[in-house]
Amino acid sequence: MNGHATPDTEHDTPTLPLLVVEDDPAILELLEEELADAGYPTLTATSAEQALATLSHSEVALVICDVRLPGIDGMQLLERLRREGSSVGFIVITAFGTIDQAVEALKQGADDFLTKPLDLEGLREAVYRVLESRLAPHLASDGAANTFHGIVGESEAMQSLFRDAARLADSDAPMLLLGESGTGKELMARAVHAESPRRDGPFIAVNCASIPAELMESEFFGHVKGAFTGADESRQGLFQAARGGSLFLDEIGEMPVALQAKLLRALQERSVRPVGAEREEAMDVRIIAATHRHLEQEIEEGRFRNDLFYRLETFSLRIPPLREREGDIARLIPALIDKHAGQQDKGIQRIEPAALGALLGYAYPGNVRELENAIMRAVTLAEAGQLCHADLPQRIRDQGEAQRHHCRETRAEGTLANAAARADWPSLEEVEKRYIRKVLEATGGNKRRTAEVLGIARRTLYRRLEEE
Repeated sequence: MNGHATPDTEHDTPTLPLLVVEDDPAILELLEEELADAGYPTLTATSAEQALATLSHSEVALVICDVRLPGIDGMQLLERLRREGSSVGFIVITAFGTIDQAVEALKQGADDFLTKPLDLEGLREAVYRVLESRLAPHLASDGAANTFHGIVGESEAMQSLFRDAARLADSDAPMLLLGESGTGKELMARAVHAESPRRDGPFIAVNCASIPAELMESEFFGHVKGAFTGADESRQGLFQAARGGSLFLDEIGEMPVALQAKLLRALQERSVRPVGAEREEAMDVRIIAATHRHLEQEIEEGRFRNDLFYRLETFSLRIPPLREREGDIARLIPALIDKHAGQQDKGIQRIEPAALGALLGYAYPGNVRELENAIMRAVTLAEAGQLCHADLPQRIRDQGEAQRHHCRETRAEGTLANAAARADWPSLEEVEKRYIRKVLEATGGNKRRTAEVLGIARRTLYRRLEEE
């Protein structure tokens, strides 16, 4: 990226689906298949009213809409969406295109204007241009509205988190960050520190699961010379090292119960006693703790103190998993590519459409950490300034292939169901149609391959199917 990666010459693939609004079933199927074959998730509607109902409960990246529709027409739908403040991408399609109509559509806020019969290559290029122009500002954005000290998030879940974090940052009270593994709890802890009055002090992070239990007390509170065998000199602990700043205790659920009691006392008394010392030392540090565990269950099972939990839980933030951050993966991908391309001194200028589609369509059970690791791997393997589908981990490539296969199977089943409903005594024309359908079945619904087997142009095949 370094100047932002753009999709390859085919087309971009959005996180959100495209909404196709067309009352002609054959054209609707043609558009849906073209977009699905390219890796675009799609929703469909056969009227503007149905489209409005879909848009009321589903976010989409782009609307592709016929002008002539029953009831509200495409131009009225566009006008209504713009009047209501929607900035969704919009491509108008009509068989009755004129220069005046094109100008009017663009004035109303359309992004492009195409005429029937559709040039499918032109359609793909138009979708690519609109998505690129509308997605790029979000991908490039690093403004205060979209980030919180480097954490990217435009979803409502993240925007709400940013607001709460900013308010709690001014406090000196302990804070608890909750969330699944890989959601970015340490990043949020660093962001809270950077937002706080302690921003000029140190930020020290420690993973409680990585310190042997027998060394924890000394690591946290320090020790004096001779406090135990091997203590040849006095040593300050993490609380002293973080003086004037913030101490981040990651995976606090792994802390032994005995040490939890001493941590609670330190929080209450605002002082710590190094191992072997006779006097306590004042503590000037804010504690930010984090865990992926359900601490209430840990309390019930005797592995976590309820009084420490209540002390920490007063100021708590939950970091949402990626599956609850609608639209954010599209914002994270370029930011992470920029980060790792910069670290590796590699200029990634393009993303292969299949790679972008796979990254956007994967579920990420490991959350942001899994996404970042996948991108770091892909950047490392990328050549000639392009991040390719083959550069991604196998599990991400496999999921995308499975989804596309399912879409093709669904379309093939629909075609066979329609064929079964036909009359048993065929005319010569019907024999031809049945033959076409048999070939279509044999190719698994792949109309490109069907046209090749029949020796006819794909548009001829679509016309024959439309005549049914």
